Amino acid sequence: MSLDPRLLAILCDPLDHGSLRYVPSANLLVNPRTSVAYEILDGIVSLVPGEGRTLSADELAALLAFDGVDTATR
Repeated sequence: MSLDPRLLAILCDPLDHGSLRYVPSANLLVNPRTSVAYEILDGIVSLVPGEGRTLSADELAALLAFDGVDTATR
C-alpha cells in the first residue's frame, strides 16, 4: 500500500519535527537523523513518541539505500 503524497507532505517526526523518509518496501517512515523507524500498519502511520523502533547503523543504511520519498522539510 502506498501513502498519499498529500499526507507525506505534512508528516514529520514527532520529536525533532524534521522530515522523514518513506520506505514503501519496508512499510516504514524513517528518521535518518535519529535512526528511528515508525511502522505503517494498514495504511495508518504510528507517529507516537516512544513507539518508534531504534535502528542499528546497518539497518538504517540498508533502508536508506532503497528508493524512498522524503516528507516535506520543516
